[in-house]
Amino acid sequence: HEREGHSNVPFKHLEDGINLGYWLNRQREKKKEGKLDDSCERILDGIGFVWELSSDQEQRDNNSCLLVDFEGREEHSNAPQNHIQDGIELGSWLTQQQNQNKK
Repeated sequence: HEREGHSNVPFKHLEDGINLGYWLNRQREKKKEGKLDDSCERILDGIGFVWELSSDQEQRDNNSCLLVDFEGREEHSNAPQNHIQDGIELGSWLTQQQNQNKK
């Protein structure tokens, strides 16, 4: 927060080899589920952590988390186009992301 002036960390941001963006997104999920440790929540609140993202950013971060989970389980990140994970059409979303990156 002090270095960048904000705490809205991109999902894929690495800090000292640790995926900070992924970790922070997990903290958002834990808070929504009521499972976040109080001391962790106070620390994040203290630095002005952004708990609620825009719906587009939140969906992108959620889908990215699902893709990381898929990759950890399958040992690759090439989810088939018809793959559905946790009710999300992950394969279709991944294809859309790949097509957008080609433009």
